[in-house]
Amino acid sequence: MTRILLLGGTGDALKIARRLGADHVYSLAGLGKVPDDLLCTVRVGGFGGAEGMARYIEQKRIGLVIDATHPYAAQISTNAVKASHAARVPCWALRRPGWHPQPGDDWRMVDQWSELTAVLAVFRRPLFTLGREPLAHLDDIPPHQFWTVRCLDPHDGHARARILAARGPFTLEGERALFSAEAFDVVVSKNSGGSATEAKLEVARECGLPVVMLRRPELPAADREFEGVVELLDALRHLSS
Repeated sequence: MTRILLLGGTGDALKIARRLGADHVYSLAGLGKVPDDLLCTVRVGGFGGAEGMARYIEQKRIGLVIDATHPYAAQISTNAVKASHAARVPCWALRRPGWHPQPGDDWRMVDQWSELTAVLAVFRRPLFTLGREPLAHLDDIPPHQFWTVRCLDPHDGHARARILAARGPFTLEGERALFSAEAFDVVVSKNSGGSATEAKLEVARECGLPVVMLRRPELPAADREFEGVVELLDALRHLSS
């Protein structure tokens, strides 16, 4: 049997983890809720870079690394490829396709936080869907802006910010109600892909709101890459047969 180290933290990774038996390992960085209903071993915390991960792979006799982390977790993906190659085991990766602008979309593409804030300067009520990153900048909110920040973890907030602790999937009806109640004039998003958080883009399109989109980082090539969970699970079945 090939022992698997699954690097996760996403909804897709959890779908894979639910198919793994007790001999396999599901690794989480530590953010968010740790599932308690899995048969596989759940490991929480870092490895100490690519070298530490390679040592773990060798010590635990891992035969396959699966990178199912978030598309923006570039450092973890880079470490996974380096570590698996150093330990001479294959690395598979779930590379979920990104979203693409549709007719009626107004996307403003940026690469980093400084570009993002420059583009946002003309707006008053942005909705941030970038995860935790905006929380480090609450004291820098311009006087004319009020931020709504949606992320996984609760936060005390700020006089000019509302923090929504919420986990997808989000429905069209729910997003429409939120947009109407908060009167957003711009949406800030990562190009995460998938259906769980795509409804915000459809509602932005309906409302004629611009979307400031953070470009995806470049990720290293894995030995095998899959666009969806079903395809990857099918490959695992063939591996074990």
